[in-house]
Amino acid sequence: MIDFLVIAGLSGAGRSTAAATLEDLGWFIIDNLPPTLITKVAELVGKPGSETERVALVMGRGGGEEYLEEVGPALDSLRSTGHRVRVAYLEASDEVLVRRFEGTRRRHPLGAERVMESIARERELLEPIKTQADIVVDTSNLNVHQLRERLVTLFGADAGSTGMQTQVVSFGYKHGIPLDVDIVLDCRFLPNPHWIEELRPHSGLEKPVRDYVMAQPDTKAFLDRLEDLFELLLPAYVKEGKAYLSVAVGCTGGHHRSVVLAEEIADILRRNGLSPTVTHRDVAR
Repeated sequence: MIDFLVIAGLSGAGRSTAAATLEDLGWFIIDNLPPTLITKVAELVGKPGSETERVALVMGRGGGEEYLEEVGPALDSLRSTGHRVRVAYLEASDEVLVRRFEGTRRRHPLGAERVMESIARERELLEPIKTQADIVVDTSNLNVHQLRERLVTLFGADAGSTGMQTQVVSFGYKHGIPLDVDIVLDCRFLPNPHWIEELRPHSGLEKPVRDYVMAQPDTKAFLDRLEDLFELLLPAYVKEGKAYLSVAVGCTGGHHRSVVLAEEIADILRRNGLSPTVTHRDVAR
């Protein structure tokens, strides 16, 4: 069985970086393949004697409307071959995409008079692909190196695993909610260590803050109910074939409470047989 990874998404969202990163990770890269040839590629690499095990198809770079409209049916055909097929969708905010096009002075592939018009039309055409994506990565706040790190985490050493990959991220609401996560949890109901002078300089990765947060009665009750919830959800997600699960937990600044709880939630996932990665997005702010 061949492992196919389809990289799709908006122009300017990072598909070139994704292609280069996956190539460095040992994936066989096919860039801008006409959608009608996708199943033919599956036939060729699936023949006896083929040594190709992981193929990344980077879709839509420079493709026009007709190209984008053909991607959905082509993915359906690829899934019907019986190979493992995953779709990673890269997106970014309109403002960020406009800045990126202005910075590179590139013309948008759809060629409307205004870049914003092209971005809006491309979003519309790609929405059916986004809805069936296994993972959506918002690159708005990621530089090239951070995007590469995220892709290595997702598709590097564990790329061949058939298990569900999981990520837990802590964040601060005042810095914005992560857009590329599946479950968002709010822990702002807990007392805030920020208002305790001796705890304010410390983060949730340090013992004084952790001890304070874990000593709150509502913390234990919250985690107990989360454990029950995940015991229900995780087997159901695996049964449905979900390849990736990302859980975000937020507090006001992303420095204290959410950091502690993200580590605790990761432990819950480990007790359920998963190996989550943990990211503290705003702890250094």
